[in-house]
Amino acid sequence: MASGPALGHALGVIPLDEARSYVLDRVDRLPAVQVSVAEAAGLVLAEPIVAQELVPPFANTAMDGFAVIAADTDSAPVTLEVAGTVAAGAPATRPLGPGQAMRIMTGAPMPEGADAVVMVERTSYDADNALVDVEISVGEGNHVREAGEDVRPGDELFGAGTVLAAGHLGVLASVGIGSVCAYRRPIVGVVSTGDELVDDGRPLKPGEIRDSNRRTLLTMLDESGMEPVDLGIARDNEADIAEAFTEGAARCDAILSSGGVSMGAFDYVKVVLDRLGDMRWMQIAIKPAKPFAFGLIGTTPVFGLPGNPVSSMVSYELFARPALRKMAGHTLFDRPVRRAISEDPIGRHDDGKTHYIRVTGGPDETGRWHVRKLTGQGSHQLTAMARASALAVVPDQVEIAAGDEVEIIGLGTVVS
Repeated sequence: MASGPALGHALGVIPLDEARSYVLDRVDRLPAVQVSVAEAAGLVLAEPIVAQELVPPFANTAMDGFAVIAADTDSAPVTLEVAGTVAAGAPATRPLGPGQAMRIMTGAPMPEGADAVVMVERTSYDADNALVDVEISVGEGNHVREAGEDVRPGDELFGAGTVLAAGHLGVLASVGIGSVCAYRRPIVGVVSTGDELVDDGRPLKPGEIRDSNRRTLLTMLDESGMEPVDLGIARDNEADIAEAFTEGAARCDAILSSGGVSMGAFDYVKVVLDRLGDMRWMQIAIKPAKPFAFGLIGTTPVFGLPGNPVSSMVSYELFARPALRKMAGHTLFDRPVRRAISEDPIGRHDDGKTHYIRVTGGPDETGRWHVRKLTGQGSHQLTAMARASALAVVPDQVEIAAGDEVEIIGLGTVVS
């Protein structure tokens, strides 16, 4: 149903924090599911994982060398009888006796009776007469990895809320865990709206433009760890728009659309979404990305992003990405904010808005970030956004001169 102006602010702008809170308060974490470890990278654990096995499962050597009885090397240099060879995956067939050594390869099980390893570089091996000269004395446990040294049954490996990365998945594989209980990736549909949009590569007719927003948003979703679904272009008629959003609400956990959210302009998107769901049409005190819509079709969140490409990307970063991360079980919703030195004057804005300036740069030899303002700051100028490594956050009435500190939000994986 139609709900009127956003958050009771009539037609005025609303603060960024208020708009974000409104969105985040209305999205819920998705149910936890059982997921194979092979598909779990980037997911958030819903339950702790407890080990049922030893890691390592048996005592083994950390070096190529000779397994020995440490006491036999007390008077080194000494000569020991070579009683055999132990390879990884092939345990010794007999125990090691006093005065003996066994050639052993990295990762191979320690022979019964052996309690130390002498690295091969500190030995001289005569294959003909099966003797080895040991140059140094070693203590018990030298270069030996004991059973359960890393993990023991009953150990909690990772707690609920852990975001699974490569190392976590390697540990799970090492203890034989094939699946985990985690929050699944949100399935997010992306739809563009407008008769002027073209995406088939043909020459443009007068008044047409190529649809860049859909490709951009689908990629941003993928980079954010979501599961994107292309819902295509909905033409400017109620039937097409209603079909796109109805299909998206049925197939997806959330929908992103771009275009048709500016206040005061008649648009079929508004008409349809107000009929299908409970929407809020907002004007937010930021630039770019001032217009924004959010609501629910049934239980499916709908994010109405601006049509200008830079505005669409900034709106995604500030509103959609945090909400989708909440749905995916994360507790940290936003990218880190850090301080940087601005090499250029960014200026002062007295318009009541926080400005997000596209900048590029990186750390110096001390790790301190320095950034420069990119040319092409219009909300339609996507090239500058593509070249940006961060957004500089400039509050209303704050002047940033060359050499001043400025807060930056990293884009993509550049500053994450």
